[in-house]
Amino acid sequence: MKRSNVIPVVSSILIILALAFLRERSKTLAAILATMPINIPLGLWVLFGTGEADPSAVVLFLRALLPGLIASLVWVGVVFALVQTGMSLWLSIPLGYVAWGVLIAAFVRLEWIVVR
Repeated sequence: MKRSNVIPVVSSILIILALAFLRERSKTLAAILATMPINIPLGLWVLFGTGEADPSAVVLFLRALLPGLIASLVWVGVVFALVQTGMSLWLSIPLGYVAWGVLIAAFVRLEWIVVR
């Protein structure tokens, strides 16, 4: 396995271990770590880390980030609202994904996200 393939996997494992460590000490710090922008650079690395990336493909990837982030924020809002009303976390999470998926589909239909 190439080093460029191993680094994102190792980084992800280290973040999961850090979250497990922090959950006992500070839920707030764990939340900050969970939301840090690590997946975006990892995604860029996995998709385009060879250095042979077509610039238009990188632009499409980066362009899709903003609507994707909006949909992710809506996911958090839906899960938060449902849990706050007393719904279980295990039901709130998939319902959040339904809202996320509907928004992603709408963004694709509006061509805010371009799928090749």
